Amino acid sequence: MIPSRLGALAAVFVAVSTPALAHVSFENGQANPNSTYKATLRIPHGCAGKPTLKVRVRIPEGVVAVKPMPKAGWKLETAKGAYVKAYQVNGEAVSEGVTDIVWTGSLDDAYYDEFVFQARFTDAYQPGATVYFPVVQECDAATEEWTQVPAAGEDPHSLKSPAPGIRIAGTATAATQNVKAGALTLAQPWSRATPGGAKVGGGYLSITNAGTASDRLVGGSFPLASKVEVHEMRMEGDVMRMKPVEGGLEIKPGATVELKPGGLHLMFMDLKEPLKEGQTIKGTLVFEKAGAVEVEYSVRGMGGAGSSEHKH
Repeated sequence: MIPSRLGALAAVFVAVSTPALAHVSFENGQANPNSTYKATLRIPHGCAGKPTLKVRVRIPEGVVAVKPMPKAGWKLETAKGAYVKAYQVNGEAVSEGVTDIVWTGSLDDAYYDEFVFQARFTDAYQPGATVYFPVVQECDAATEEWTQVPAAGEDPHSLKSPAPGIRIAGTATAATQNVKAGALTLAQPWSRATPGGAKVGGGYLSITNAGTASDRLVGGSFPLASKVEVHEMRMEGDVMRMKPVEGGLEIKPGATVELKPGGLHLMFMDLKEPLKEGQTIKGTLVFEKAGAVEVEYSVRGMGGAGSSEHKH
């Protein structure tokens, strides 16, 4: 592929696959019901050009067992309180826990960073619901409040300062999307909805090798694309660059390789039609040792892995 075409494809793919830099969002905007979830909150900029000094996350009722991840160079604090009611977690009643997380440090407006915590969604949220986490950025004499929650029937994309949200998936999602092929386990393949006219799409999943020998992902097929390639994206300076993984992607013994937005991923080339949210599309991945493996991609919202990401 010639450099100019690769650059053009990268630009289109970034627009489809990465969060818009206007809003705070979660890397993965979808979680399984009544399950533990790793939340990676993306902070793409400061407040009107000023550095971010604090990141505050409000934990909504019905989200329990919250454990934030310490971050080098940042002070971590939590506030705890009583829940409105007790929730059952692993057979035990939980009636109080973390209600707020605060990271204090400094992030220049020119840089992007991520803040991570683990939490469990209880049965207070049913499949199809979206759970919103109000976030406040505090800067020097300025504040960005990502706290707006859409009313029933309101388009969250229309909000000026939307709270990042996580959509609760259907109950069968995790069970139907894990595939075993020899020593390999392919977990939860998914893709993202694409706008009309888009010529590329992305495929994501995790691959675990429980064997004693390496295998290699060398390609695949997708019914709505002319070909499937393994690509990687990385920041070089302040430019996101994309390139094919030459010779295929190695899956070492005992390792898990995650294909996700902003990193290693599958590229669906020359799409014949847009990918639409809610679709389930069968495709094939080809490995050197495991051979051809059929998988099903769940197509998630265009805003990312859920409805919390926006394009401006």
